[in-house]
Amino acid sequence: METIVGRIAALRFFFVKVLRRRYREIDLVYPKRPERLPVILSEEEVARLIESASTSYHRVILMTLYGTGLRREELCRLRVTDVDSQRMVIHVRQGKGKKDRDVTLSPKLLEVLRAYWKWRKPKIYLFPSYQRQRREQPISSRTVYYAVREAARRAGIKKKVSPHLLRHSWATHLLERGTDLKTIQMQLGHFDLETTTIYLHLSHDHLQSVNNPIEALAISGLGDKPSLRPRKAE
Repeated sequence: METIVGRIAALRFFFVKVLRRRYREIDLVYPKRPERLPVILSEEEVARLIESASTSYHRVILMTLYGTGLRREELCRLRVTDVDSQRMVIHVRQGKGKKDRDVTLSPKLLEVLRAYWKWRKPKIYLFPSYQRQRREQPISSRTVYYAVREAARRAGIKKKVSPHLLRHSWATHLLERGTDLKTIQMQLGHFDLETTTIYLHLSHDHLQSVNNPIEALAISGLGDKPSLRPRKAE
């Protein structure tokens, strides 16, 4: 796939830069990328991850990531005023696609954020950078990534854990607890419902609820000892 993409890029460069001609995307078709289901964490693994945070600051970051399903960049840009305890929501300003949305704020997360505010007293951004040259600037996305990866290492979780994996895990756990797909779509900020249906494939409860038609087949001799010899024709 990488070879084909590289050659198409070379052709585009040849047409646009060398020949000074308009390049039409319709002329060449990119190969389809394989679709893979993301791995998710169980609720027990999420608890271990949060408890293994290297600092109390990182612990709050992990709880906010999992408790809201925010993207890493969305969490970095959260402001103190975005936490609306009256309506019990967190306002996400200009998320992916430059769209605003509200995410449910759980009482447990609100309690954690209140204790965190009393401790660190952030003024503008909820998670500001504490580097002197970047005062009153948001925390860097690298810091969030490091907090998650370091906690996963300390927790002994072998899966490839990232901030986005917490988002996938949160959405899947919501579905398993009975939240409908439309609500999950709105919480995640997906443009269409089709994107959200991936969590149907990840949800253990939905997979186990499938009534497999093989169960209804009346097949004799299933309990017999298996044999490698060919069966005689009757």
